[in-house]
Amino acid sequence: MEFTPPSRKCFPTKSKEEEEEDERIYQKYMDLISTLPTERGCTSDHITLYQGFWHLPTSSLLGVMAVQQHFKARSTNILLASTPKSGTTWMNALIFSIVNPLYDFSTHPLLTHNSHECVPMLEISIYKTSQIANPDVLPSPRLFSTHIPYSSLPKSTIDSNCRIVYICRNPKDVFVSFWHFADVIQIKLNKDQPVISLEETFQMFCKGASPWGPYWDHVLGYWKASLEWPKRILFLKYEVLRSNTSVCLKKLAQHLEYPFSLEEEKQGVVEKILELCSFENLSNLEVNKSSDKELVPGVKFSAFFRKGQVGD
Repeated sequence: MEFTPPSRKCFPTKSKEEEEEDERIYQKYMDLISTLPTERGCTSDHITLYQGFWHLPTSSLLGVMAVQQHFKARSTNILLASTPKSGTTWMNALIFSIVNPLYDFSTHPLLTHNSHECVPMLEISIYKTSQIANPDVLPSPRLFSTHIPYSSLPKSTIDSNCRIVYICRNPKDVFVSFWHFADVIQIKLNKDQPVISLEETFQMFCKGASPWGPYWDHVLGYWKASLEWPKRILFLKYEVLRSNTSVCLKKLAQHLEYPFSLEEEKQGVVEKILELCSFENLSNLEVNKSSDKELVPGVKFSAFFRKGQVGD
């Protein structure tokens, strides 16, 4: 069973007229972005305030606007939401493994593809800069991840009753992980600019001026929604997932409506998924360790694996 990353299927060849229309749409977004409030950014010249949250203006905010205008959700969609550096890479792998039980563990796509390829991010991997995707070509169930705040999700996502999973992590660990990640991006993409200090980045994070921040507003948006619609939105804590992964995996599978059968449990499917998706295994795979493949220009897959610890 051959695997092709979803993002490769979403960008069919377009006519010159269609490409020009995409450019016109994105220019409208850029015109709007130029009018929005800005702050100095950790990984770019500045970040932009949009609908109460801070975004990287070209590498993500353009995608957010395109998602809001063009994405049509289905009831069978599965959406993983999080703030950056909260466990998205790991959760992508777990969700993909649950929803795709037919893949053999000896030839599983996660052995040769980063989990962000298997579960692409809507605003970065699907709706790319200056390109309007066509995710309608993807068969159900479509799996996506996102950092988009709950209040900024497209209306179709709310109305479709699709399954949403939110992963929340201790903000201290989120900040430390983000700073190391931002340091990598700053060095790779902005070589002529000085690296922002830990102290300055910390002050920006605390006042909410970091990508997809304020942190607590982002978390509380999904937390309150999960209380209102518990059958549709599952709120998970990274620390609980780390300490009791097996129980959380079964709870996750139940929420996604892909529960493990008694026969699967007897065959050790749960244990095989845990082993395949463990931090130790994923971080040591060639595709995630030594590959030159990148999620975005200048950011290799290896940048998504540091320690994955609680209390770092």
